[in-house]
Amino acid sequence: MSGLLALLDDVAAIAKVAAASVDDIATQTVKAGSKAAGIVIDDAAVTPKYVTGFAPARELPMIWRIARGSLINKLLFLLPVALLMSQFAPWLVPPLLILGGCYLCFEGAEKIVHVLMPHDAHSGGPDGSHDVQDPAHLEEQKVKGAIKTDFILSAEIMTIALSTIESDVLWLQAATLAVVGVVITFAVYGVVAIIVKMDDVGLWLARVSALAPVRALGRGIVFIMPWFLKFLTVVGTAAMLWVGGSIIVHSAHQMGWHFPEETIHHMAHGIGHGDAAVEWIVKAVLDGILGILIGLALIPVATKVIQPLVSGKADAH
Repeated sequence: MSGLLALLDDVAAIAKVAAASVDDIATQTVKAGSKAAGIVIDDAAVTPKYVTGFAPARELPMIWRIARGSLINKLLFLLPVALLMSQFAPWLVPPLLILGGCYLCFEGAEKIVHVLMPHDAHSGGPDGSHDVQDPAHLEEQKVKGAIKTDFILSAEIMTIALSTIESDVLWLQAATLAVVGVVITFAVYGVVAIIVKMDDVGLWLARVSALAPVRALGRGIVFIMPWFLKFLTVVGTAAMLWVGGSIIVHSAHQMGWHFPEETIHHMAHGIGHGDAAVEWIVKAVLDGILGILIGLALIPVATKVIQPLVSGKADAH
């Protein structure tokens, strides 16, 4: 009997350790996910454009292919690299975060410039449609382009997640990154699928329902979705600039350059006078303004230096 009691006690102890480990993973996942919220919002805002203009029957299959590619990016490529970096080169995390933050600032600023100074090269045709190419070939191009964009955003998400994990235990880091990758992927592309199909749902309600209020709801959904997508684009752009600026400031502080973060902190404290909510808003606005300035400065670098270099190498091959 004493042996059985001892075994049960050991099992209980193991269960407590397991429960604590699960709780640690959950805690670290929530923290990592919250830090990457801005990039997640942008990911959800950017992806619908890749399936716009295609036949409704192809929208969900395309989203699934992009989501599958995103999981492969995160779990097969980025997770092992993140773990190797945490073990052998943790000093690389802040510079990589700054690099990712610069990319977010560039993308956000470029979107603003394209709105203020639109260019025909960015449209799919005279009317912005996709009917200028073979649909199957264009779908393949769009899916590949979305997965490439996702790789950059996923790399930033995984790096941010890694930077928030407080434990040095390898398996806990791996489990947290895996959970973050899976949860964020399904959350983002689940939301994208709902957004993309909402106009079809609205159209179906407007046509099929025998109830006038339901038909009116359907027509309302069809009417509001284009405006909602535009609003989502604005939110995504603002999130890119805010998160990009914030990442650069915080990572620079970690590398020993304290001036930007301390200046923003003092300005926020001076305006907020101890009100945490006001200070947070001021800090977010200042981070966003810094993000716009950095992004605008990077646009000529990207278009005049980086793109010609990349194009030259591609042509050489």
